Order: sequence, then C-alpha cells, then structure tokens
Amino acid sequence: MKTSGTIRNVLDQKGYEVWSISPEATVFEAIQVMAEKNAGALLAMNGDELAGVISERDYTRKVALLGKSSKQVRVREIMTQALCTVTLKHTVEECLRIMTASRVRHLPVVENHRVIGVVSIGNLVNWIISAQTAQISHLEDFIAGKYPG
Repeated sequence: MKTSGTIRNVLDQKGYEVWSISPEATVFEAIQVMAEKNAGALLAMNGDELAGVISERDYTRKVALLGKSSKQVRVREIMTQALCTVTLKHTVEECLRIMTASRVRHLPVVENHRVIGVVSIGNLVNWIISAQTAQISHLEDFIAGKYPG
C-alpha cells in the first residue's frame, strides 16, 4: 500500500456508496438519514445531478443555533452549494489540501459529470494511517531480514 494514494485507492478500500437526499426534503429528514447511516453529511441530489451538500455543521449553525425548526426548513435552504469536487485521480494529499483551504470535511467524487462516491476527512486520515502502518511493517521485515537476499 502506497502512502500517497489516489481517491480511487481510498474508494476501493472504503466503498463507493453514496448517501443522498432531495434538496426539497426537510432538514429533519436529512438528520434522520445521517443518524441511520452514521454519516456526517449527505449529498443533496436532484435525480443524478449534484445540487449541494448538507452536513451536521450546516444544521447546527443554520438551524439549531438560529432557533429554526428542522421540520420546516428545507435542505436547499441551508445546504452548501459552492461545492468542491474531486476525481478518482486526485491524490489523498491534494484532497486534504482542498479540504483545509475550503474548510470542508466531505468531498463528492465526480467522474463524467456523475457522482460516484464521497470521501470524508476521516476516510483520508484512515487511509494515511493504514498506508503508514503497512509501510512500517514492510520496513521492519526488511530490516529483520525476512526478505530473500
């Protein structure tokens, strides 16, 4: 496993499943789906078209703290619409830089104008930890002479 992987590598390990909701759904419905799927964000989709991302942070800052009702506010009213997306060819490091610069925790993965996955900052950190652990193990084996000479 390479320390510097691509988003294809991450999704091959994590899976390509995408959790989404309609922009017309209520924020309450979105929070329910996030809780069911143990997800911190959902893609807001109009059919196959990516409309935005709604996160727990959006709910907290744009509904709960403002005293609004999650059963009345629509996803489209609070979702992030100015989206950063990545492709399968982006590296883990590139995605971490994008997330840091854009202050986002989730990136939709798009190929040929179609959403094919989502990566979170947690997915990327897990990838790096797994890759580094494997690399350390290989180096230890090499040093211990476990490889034929």
